[in-house]
Amino acid sequence: MTETICVTGAAGKAGRAVVDDLRQHGYTVRATDLLVGPEQRRDGVLQADLTDYGQAAEVLAGTDAVVHLANIPAPGLATPAVTFNSNITMNFNVFSAATQHGLGRVVWASSETTLGLPFDTPPRYAPVDEDHYPLPTSTYALSKVASETIAEQLAQWSGIPFIGLRFSNIMTVADYARFPSFWPDPQLRKWNLWGYIDERDVASACRAGLTAPAEAVAGSHSMIIAAADTCMNRPSADLLAEVFGETPLTRAVGEHETLLAIDRARELLGWQPQHSWRDHVEVE
Repeated sequence: MTETICVTGAAGKAGRAVVDDLRQHGYTVRATDLLVGPEQRRDGVLQADLTDYGQAAEVLAGTDAVVHLANIPAPGLATPAVTFNSNITMNFNVFSAATQHGLGRVVWASSETTLGLPFDTPPRYAPVDEDHYPLPTSTYALSKVASETIAEQLAQWSGIPFIGLRFSNIMTVADYARFPSFWPDPQLRKWNLWGYIDERDVASACRAGLTAPAEAVAGSHSMIIAAADTCMNRPSADLLAEVFGETPLTRAVGEHETLLAIDRARELLGWQPQHSWRDHVEVE
């Protein structure tokens, strides 16, 4: 077992879930974030600005691996230039510091947006898989595409496995109360093919990235991480036909099966999502 894991972005939605999960599974966690309030300080979160290479190198020193979640997490939260420059700088600094320290593994947050989201232009096919990459439509998505390219090169130079997790829209249990509001109008969530991912499955995917056999993840791999179902109460094939009538299905899908293919994560990481909104909301 890798003993000490640095988790960046530890005060965010995904970061909190990952830190809790790793601690529950016996890891020592060095948690860090840019914005650290009193509650986070009491929980041992270290404040660090990862756009500064020296700070990135310091927080990774003495750790065995990193789960790198710190980034501006979506388009539209900052200006396009700030989003791109901040994310690409943070990612390069963490990746480079990891190679300098000889960490055993880098698991990091890429994004489903690299696949063409929002789908204002219909996807070429569904379920959308890793071969639908790269189709960035924002500087946020472009920052993730560029970072995946950097990860590929640094993995080749260093021999360290880099595992990019293209997370779908991350949800907490409390968020599921909103799901019935999506059901009357399938246009509301077409932007990511009605996908989502439970924060607990985000955490288990990160842990799977740390523990997957080295031979399975040698080099750099990026993969979609989504729930096994959609956020809708209607059959997936019907949703696709109604909203994206020209988009072909490349295979049969289950009644409510995700249209964001998660086969690669299952194969390489042995990961399987365990949580669904259907366990918390009555289906009409």
